[in-house]
Amino acid sequence: MPTARDPRPLTGEPLALDLLNTRWNRDGAPQDLLDGTDGLAVWLADNGLDGEHPADEHVLRHLRQAREALGAAVDGSLEEGAPLVDAVLAHGRIRARLTGEGAFEEPEFADASWAPAWLAARDYLDLLDRAPDRIRRCAHEACVLHFFDTSRNGTRRWCSMASCGNRAKASRHYARSKES
Repeated sequence: MPTARDPRPLTGEPLALDLLNTRWNRDGAPQDLLDGTDGLAVWLADNGLDGEHPADEHVLRHLRQAREALGAAVDGSLEEGAPLVDAVLAHGRIRARLTGEGAFEEPEFADASWAPAWLAARDYLDLLDRAPDRIRRCAHEACVLHFFDTSRNGTRRWCSMASCGNRAKASRHYARSKES
């Protein structure tokens, strides 16, 4: 059975931010891709996790917990979010191995239903290690989306120039023309 198309306005961000982006606004109304297992199936498929992890209630519950934890860390503070992210990370670990190809690390889980949530939390640690200042929330006041700024000079402000960037420019233009 084919998976439904992803309705979100921004996809393709690193796993941790893509999980945060399962909530968005459409015409002023909040949307939530993880409102059920159908949306979970879409998210798992978009992130290449559908073959290994079922879109069931257990995975959904754990993924929602990870989303809340990441939201607290990204939109709040690391001090506030750290214990919540750590609670998700407590459900898995990295196992280091040596293979014929060299060093290899693989995640291990006592309960496999935690895997997608753990992978998203682990991805957040990787983003913090790589470039914490490039983890951003869209600058448009009505947008709740997050992105990892990969621009050369690190000054990206909008989740999408085509939508939020243009709306902000149009608002500024309207305000200036109204003043005149």
